[in-house]
Amino acid sequence: MCETLNGKPNLGVKTIPLNKAVGTVLAHDITEIRPSEFKGRAFKKGHVIREEDICHLQRLGKENLFVLSIADDEMHEDDAAYAMADALMGKGLKIEGEPREGKINIIAERNGLLKVNKDALLEFNMLGDVMCATLHNNTVVKKGQIVAGTRAIPLVVKQNVVEKAVAIANNVRGQGRGIIEVKEIRNPKVGIVITGNEVYYGRIKDAFAPIITQKIEELGGNIVGVYYAPDDEAFIEARLKELIEAGADLLITTGGMSVDPDDVTRFAIRNLGAVDITYGSAVLPGAMFLVAYIETGVSKEPIPNSQSQIPVLGIPACGMYHRSTIFDLVLPRVLAGERIGRKELAEFGHGGLCLNCKECRYPVCPFGK
Repeated sequence: MCETLNGKPNLGVKTIPLNKAVGTVLAHDITEIRPSEFKGRAFKKGHVIREEDICHLQRLGKENLFVLSIADDEMHEDDAAYAMADALMGKGLKIEGEPREGKINIIAERNGLLKVNKDALLEFNMLGDVMCATLHNNTVVKKGQIVAGTRAIPLVVKQNVVEKAVAIANNVRGQGRGIIEVKEIRNPKVGIVITGNEVYYGRIKDAFAPIITQKIEELGGNIVGVYYAPDDEAFIEARLKELIEAGADLLITTGGMSVDPDDVTRFAIRNLGAVDITYGSAVLPGAMFLVAYIETGVSKEPIPNSQSQIPVLGIPACGMYHRSTIFDLVLPRVLAGERIGRKELAEFGHGGLCLNCKECRYPVCPFGK
């Protein structure tokens, strides 16, 4: 027959004498009150009673305890949390301190891009009695930031459930990754070409350069050079070549991305010998975005996953008017060494609609999630 705790039946909970409690698990918190000095929790639910705890409990007036029995095929929530957190983590992560109420937080060990294997995470969470919650995939995170939390849901969990959860995570690790990981973002050397007759001839003031510069510097990059160009293919091409020669390992062009006859920026990129040119994304703002890769033999620092190619990001005019665009979604992934093509730009369609809020709170919003 089960005991009752707070008036409710509790399977696995029993009352035992204090002198027989060593090694058992508390089924509830125990409060300590020292008049005019302290009132709070002396022992928390789930605490494993030790020999040195007995005298303390006696001073609190305890003669008997509500405890849990842990069978050979079961695990305490803290032990389960440690095992699961260790298996879930890929590179760039670590555990934050000790479990609290059975939960362990996983934090970023470096600045970078959070990657979450959503399919494996779903399989993990489908087991029941165990869980892991994370930030969104492709979130830019800072060192020390909490990115995930995991725990066993009951105080005592079946060992085979934890073993299945660990096996799911280890299967992903066997592929050289983790269900959760933080990819390092490289510090780029960026060359910018701002196109358009209206800017080149001084008819309007450029708004692109300060916006792009700020976003690059926020991610630790440096600007190699900024050129202005009229709507002329050869002129734009020449400026891009000069930036490569100056050491740029990421090129950004602005304007000239629509279908108007004067919008020739994308043609200049093609003429430069770009490969894998992808024009158009499933994001608003940013539908006329372009991604391409330029083959180069110029000696430079290695570019992750693309040793001989320089990424080119073509930003349409919306980049001047909207605080957050497709550029904000693509840039961190490119700097983390990911290759962006048609599939990746199409996947942005789910969550790729900016709400144009009066007060932009990106990235703390649904955009790109």
